[in-house]
Amino acid sequence: MKEKSPTTQEVVLHLLRTDILTGVLRPGQQIIQESLASRYGVSRAPLREAMRVLEGEGQIIHSPHRGYFVTELDLVNMREVYRLREILESEAIRAAIPNLTDTDIQAIAAMADEVGAAAASGELLAITLANRRFHFMIFEASQMPRLIRILTQLWDATDVYRSVYFSAHGSLQIIAHEHSGILDALRARDVAQAIGWQDTHRDHALISIAHQLDTLRHPVIPVR
Repeated sequence: MKEKSPTTQEVVLHLLRTDILTGVLRPGQQIIQESLASRYGVSRAPLREAMRVLEGEGQIIHSPHRGYFVTELDLVNMREVYRLREILESEAIRAAIPNLTDTDIQAIAAMADEVGAAAASGELLAITLANRRFHFMIFEASQMPRLIRILTQLWDATDVYRSVYFSAHGSLQIIAHEHSGILDALRARDVAQAIGWQDTHRDHALISIAHQLDTLRHPVIPVR
């Protein structure tokens, strides 16, 4: 069967996500619909629909009489989302491990290799997509579709936070080490170890992002 072509709205949604993720549209920046529609080569109608989707995910906000803006990085909001992720990801991993076959784990390991290849290329979008797929291959083995939908929404809402972390010096090496730890735990079918590595993985991202945001708010002024 011939694969269905994406709709204009789907294409625009992908372009918007990419621009936010890679920093073309920065946190707090106003989205000028006319210029963006022109750059994407579309009318404003599919752009508005795509923005409504991202507004629902929390990636952009609408301010009455002002327009749409990329959501600012907010540590309070991020900590809430990461706490929810901690609870739900632990449950997903706990349910997933008994369902994982050796073939499943080989596929997850291959995706970890893709994360490494993307990191070597330095392409932020490729890193983000491969990293997400690595984790969701594990979560989806839980066979809990409602849980996966909620986790998807939480990850969507924090894409811009992850881009900050992936850009930090040394973070990609840390990620590779933690992915390796997760894989070792999956191979051993060790639920506690797998959850522990996932918690460590998430906490490192949270700490790094908090530090970077604090630096942005309180920059060090060099002494001359």
